[in-house]
Amino acid sequence: MTLIKTDPIQQARDTAPEGSFWLGVKDCVPTLLGYLSIGFAAGVVGKTSGLSGLEVVLMSTFLYAGSAQFVFAGMFAAGAGPLSIMLTVLFVNMRHLLLSAAISPYFRNQPAWKNVLIGSQLTDETFGVAIQRLRTGISGGADRWMFGLNVTAQINWIIATWVGAYLGAWIPDPDAVGLPYALPAMFAGLLVMQIAAQHRKLPELLTAVGAVIFLIVAMQLMPVNIAVIAAILVAPLIGMGVERWR
Repeated sequence: MTLIKTDPIQQARDTAPEGSFWLGVKDCVPTLLGYLSIGFAAGVVGKTSGLSGLEVVLMSTFLYAGSAQFVFAGMFAAGAGPLSIMLTVLFVNMRHLLLSAAISPYFRNQPAWKNVLIGSQLTDETFGVAIQRLRTGISGGADRWMFGLNVTAQINWIIATWVGAYLGAWIPDPDAVGLPYALPAMFAGLLVMQIAAQHRKLPELLTAVGAVIFLIVAMQLMPVNIAVIAAILVAPLIGMGVERWR
């Protein structure tokens, strides 16, 4: 009798659902509630910082990064200059280079323009959904599936920030109701869910603990905003070290 070895990843791809735009829309649904709450908070904070409703919507359309939009609004309200705002947003969003690099192997056969569109709409939340689905496999049409996921997420985000900007006039002090903490709370929830979904949780836990320790030490040596940016850049390196050690 001949034993046939099977590749579990290939087997998953063979049994995976056919990729389609509407499947991507469906897979995005679990993240929509979080987008609504965080987008609403981003709209309120943007409006109370002095931005118009149109400017908030344009920022959600072309910048489209929750953490960067909170940072932008805070620095704009504090009277920071354009150059300092742009550099800070650039550093905050540098993690997207790593996110895009992680999913790029699944789209290496796609035209450059598709890769640009997919990468420009990628967020932390859609990356979390995408990496799980792409690892288990989509038998075809991964690009259509990704567009469905990304477009649904961004439309939901734009609507949520517009509603927040419109209603921001009735919330003059976002700090009083804790809106600026909505984004860190969502990231904490996503982290817990991602770790809970893993079969081997130790590497993720070690990476999270290492990043927190680094941040605490960095905050003693440099300004808080610089320490946070440094931790964002160092956390993936810690994760790579943990994976190699494992």
